[in-house]
Amino acid sequence: MTGWSTEGARGPLPEIPGYRLSRVVGEGGMSTVYLGTQLSLGREVAIKVMRPEALADEVSRRRFENEARTIARLEHPHIVGIYEVGRTADGLPWYAMPHLPRGHVGQRDLSRDPQRLREILRALLSALAFAHARGVVHRDVKAENVLFDEADRPLLADFGIALRRGHGTRVTMTGLAVGSTAYMAPEQARGQQVDHRADLYSVGVLAWEMLTGELPYKADDALAMAIQHTQNPIPKLPTELRHWQRFMDRAMAKSPRKRFHDAQQMLQALDEVPLSGRSRGAWLGRLADRAAGGLRRMPRLAWVPLALLCAAALGWGVRWSPSAQEAGPATAAADPATPVTPSAAAAPGAPDASTVDADPAPAMHGAAPLSTADRLLERMRERLEAGRLAAPAGNSASDSFVAAWRADRAHPQLPEAATDLLDALGNAATQSIGKGRDADTAVLLRAANRLQDDTDAVPAAAHAAYRDRIGKALVARATAAAGSVDRDAAMRAVEHARLAGLPAAAIERLRAQAARIPDLRGRDAGNLEGMLVLEGGARPLAAFARPVSRADYARFAEVNGRPAALCRERISLLRVLSPRDWQAPGFEQSDGDPVVCVSWQDAEAYAQWLGRRDGQRYRLATAAEAARLPAARGERVVSEWRTDCASDCRHRAATGASWRTDNASRSLDPARGYDDVGFRLVREL
Repeated sequence: MTGWSTEGARGPLPEIPGYRLSRVVGEGGMSTVYLGTQLSLGREVAIKVMRPEALADEVSRRRFENEARTIARLEHPHIVGIYEVGRTADGLPWYAMPHLPRGHVGQRDLSRDPQRLREILRALLSALAFAHARGVVHRDVKAENVLFDEADRPLLADFGIALRRGHGTRVTMTGLAVGSTAYMAPEQARGQQVDHRADLYSVGVLAWEMLTGELPYKADDALAMAIQHTQNPIPKLPTELRHWQRFMDRAMAKSPRKRFHDAQQMLQALDEVPLSGRSRGAWLGRLADRAAGGLRRMPRLAWVPLALLCAAALGWGVRWSPSAQEAGPATAAADPATPVTPSAAAAPGAPDASTVDADPAPAMHGAAPLSTADRLLERMRERLEAGRLAAPAGNSASDSFVAAWRADRAHPQLPEAATDLLDALGNAATQSIGKGRDADTAVLLRAANRLQDDTDAVPAAAHAAYRDRIGKALVARATAAAGSVDRDAAMRAVEHARLAGLPAAAIERLRAQAARIPDLRGRDAGNLEGMLVLEGGARPLAAFARPVSRADYARFAEVNGRPAALCRERISLLRVLSPRDWQAPGFEQSDGDPVVCVSWQDAEAYAQWLGRRDGQRYRLATAAEAARLPAARGERVVSEWRTDCASDCRHRAATGASWRTDNASRSLDPARGYDDVGFRLVREL
């Protein structure tokens, strides 16, 4: 499974309650499989333990366990079941499954046993049809994952659990895409989202390998193998296997749209493949191959009568071919190599008969035509890939989905398609919200509303995830608008929230946030770099986010030649013996730390100088305004000078606790500095 080696690890065996592990039976890039005994039942089991590097975080481990439980519910005679899921004593996820000692299909030569080969393919397609109907895509169909039980029944194992990196079976590679590169569909190789048709492609590759004993594409490394799957044409089978070519061309078509629609249709096509290459068409093909060599040895004058004879024989063969008589003119159109050009528009309502008949997809599928809903869902996915999610009107992925729902409200693919479409709409709307493209956002949100209001196909989980994503994007938009003092942008976020149908509480929070943003219409806000616009208040006010730093004050003092204020009590002997000022406050400071030991008068002079330099009016904040400022931070928190003063203004206020005192408000001498008092400025807008 996923590139097993039978060379076991020599370390201690994991400890799993209820099981006794005996030895390693296989190792892969993602996990190790042990042979063990389930003690309660005394039966042999295989226990797959994921490697620590495969599931490095708790989120991926829980996802693994959820996927394992989903697979455990797939009870089918040709699917390897899962007995139990858990974690080892070291916290590594594991699951127990039947021990199947009879090897995998890649170890058998089926090229001479066409009947057994068909039986295996029927079993695999039956298992995939069962899984696909329940929303499970395997993603890693390959020879090593087709095992045999004691009754020699083929069983499909490893339904894509924890496959987050590519590990080829014939080549080695990490990180290309999910799935084994030797069998992966072109869309898998490109790392694109896959659906059930990727599994059908892999079955086609496996069928080729069982028929011929080798893979259809060969390469020395995983990247080269992936490129061949995406670019190289489908090879031609040997002459004796040409009766399989049409089946292979359809199964391994590069475009998912040209493959079999589902596993059941592929199973029907398998039953229509002749049991051997002895049909009249195959006989004529072999005759032509042998004749080609003879023609090269004949004189050219003999070619004309021989060509006429061959044409007559071919016409006779076609005329009397039973398949030609039964299939009629549609048979030629069923060639999977025929290009399919989907209609460019999808009506918003259910399509009429003329629209359906004009679609060439039924001719491509021959005896097993797609339903109207099938074609509309395919068209929806085409438009998703083209980015036509909600526009143009009548010609978008949203229109195609609603039409498909109206055509067949019980179609099994509707929930998955609705989830994919809503996810794409949510992703596009999130990007539009972030970039401020309000018109585009409104179109996308209305399309999502239509998807949810006009149909009942959207799963509740998908709807909840969509609303959560949109809500987070709008909160981010409103927060950014507050930072740039753009009240209009914040109010548009509120309108988008209403359009998206967010809960009333979420809308009210956005509205309140927008209402607190100052309305600067008609005002010149100037340069607000490094400043915060304070919410509330009679007049919009911008404040510097941090107190003035030592480096900023040093530039002011140097330009103006301002002497340093004293930073000692007048009666202190240390004022003479060890004077202090803003350059030497008595402790180490960096250039970015708040300047201290500056007087209130120094702070006022700095505000006037900065205002002249910037062409703005700066000042110290009042105590009331300071209550709206962000709290000071740092190792040495400082109080800050304010404009407030007592009746005679012989003292000025300094507010906020500092590293020296918890007193939140002090009345201080404005002519001297303090080693725990700094200042910051505000500007009216």
